Amino acid sequence: MRLLDREGWGALRRGSAATLHACSLLQEDFAAHVRDAFPVLGGTAGLAAEATVCAQLLRTVSRGDDPTLEGPLRDWSEELRRR
Repeated sequence: MRLLDREGWGALRRGSAATLHACSLLQEDFAAHVRDAFPVLGGTAGLAAEATVCAQLLRTVSRGDDPTLEGPLRDWSEELRRR
């Protein structure tokens, strides 16, 4: 599967995959499927994209957008820090 995000990431697969994963965190089964579909996630090559997306979304959550994502995003940020 390939994604194209002209607004934020262009044709960069890592950023688009990290965004899709982040937006699916509330659905654990689907989030796991995304990680399986994009093996770059979880690896060294995808770390910068994942950290960037996580930080961007945590900032929007701090402004009041989609507060239900706060817990999963914080858990993800801790996982990223351990890498």
